[in-house]
Amino acid sequence: MRAFALLFTALLATAPARAQDARPSSTEQAASGSQDTTAQPEDPQNTNLPVSLDKIREALKQPPSSLTLRTLDEAPTFRVQILERQKIEELLATLNFKTGPAPGGGLYGYEQQRQMFPAVDNPLRQPYAAFSQGELLTILIENLVGKYLAGKAVNAITNAERARAEAAAKEEVREAVSNYCAAQPRAGAGIQICEASVR
Repeated sequence: MRAFALLFTALLATAPARAQDARPSSTEQAASGSQDTTAQPEDPQNTNLPVSLDKIREALKQPPSSLTLRTLDEAPTFRVQILERQKIEELLATLNFKTGPAPGGGLYGYEQQRQMFPAVDNPLRQPYAAFSQGELLTILIENLVGKYLAGKAVNAITNAERARAEAAAKEEVREAVSNYCAAQPRAGAGIQICEASVR
């Protein structure tokens, strides 16, 4: 194993030595005084660069592009996309609202009580056994009134509040536009929103 590691280290050490260029540099040639007449300057085509120097030179010779001011008058376009609503709707779709409320003590406790003490044998354990006939009639009337009349009354009140809020908002916008137009030169003549508010 040691011999293998030694051999591997020797290979790694000799690889960079073989990769070095054997030609002397220009400073070594000048120092030795001998001029190699066969040496030619390096050709950019012979070097293996990942980029082309000719293309870079051509790009540098071109004048820089000038900025135009024609885009200053263009109105920007803004878009808003809300993605959270989709996530909430997917979450709500997974919820199950079809089951009723769980009885006190849980489903298993309720089932155990029902099996041990059946309502047929114990009349006071019936669902409405605590109420008299008059009290049951009162509960029935309250439920019917709440179901059929309260919904319509709430809708009427909600619609009236909405109409009043819309009227107040329209009046506020009309007043803001009239104040804006009054502050403009010539009372906003030539401004489309000011001319529309006069009509």
